[in-house]
Amino acid sequence: MDKLIHYDIALFSKINGEWHNQFFDWFFPLMRNQYTWAPLYLFAVIFMLQNYKWKGFGWICFFLITFAITDMCSSAVIKPLAGRIRPCADPFLADAVRSLVGCGGRWSFPSSHASNHFGLAMFSFKTLLFIPLKWRWLLFLWAVVICYAQVYVGVHYPIDIICGTLLGCTVGYLTGAIFNKRVGFGSLA
Repeated sequence: MDKLIHYDIALFSKINGEWHNQFFDWFFPLMRNQYTWAPLYLFAVIFMLQNYKWKGFGWICFFLITFAITDMCSSAVIKPLAGRIRPCADPFLADAVRSLVGCGGRWSFPSSHASNHFGLAMFSFKTLLFIPLKWRWLLFLWAVVICYAQVYVGVHYPIDIICGTLLGCTVGYLTGAIFNKRVGFGSLA
């Protein structure tokens, strides 16, 4: 376990402390900002309601349920139990961390950004069957960029991201399966 934590901190140091430039210092804080993605979420709500009526409303409800479950599990349940301090709040790393945004809450493991965004990406991947498979993979690229940004700006370790990703994908898979069974777009595709 000590070796894993050592590698985790070493990779964090590379991403946060060495692999940076002016463009990324602007780009990654922007990518992890909730307001950057607000127009996309608004578009999704309008699109689903306009094109799929009650099934679209059901999709929006499941989308929000997915977010609520991933956020609650990561933030309210696992983080306090794990008790891992964020790199930007760790007194042993304070001099080495490049903090590009506020540090946020005290706890780091797992990343709520990772669990939330990968949960939403997996849910959408499983349910938006009317979007060709060759385009649905972009949902995961979106989540990867946001999660990489979390390490880049100094608020999460890579292991926080990996475990948040696993949590999110699990929840998104399950809520997607329930949506497809109960509501689904099968008859619309």
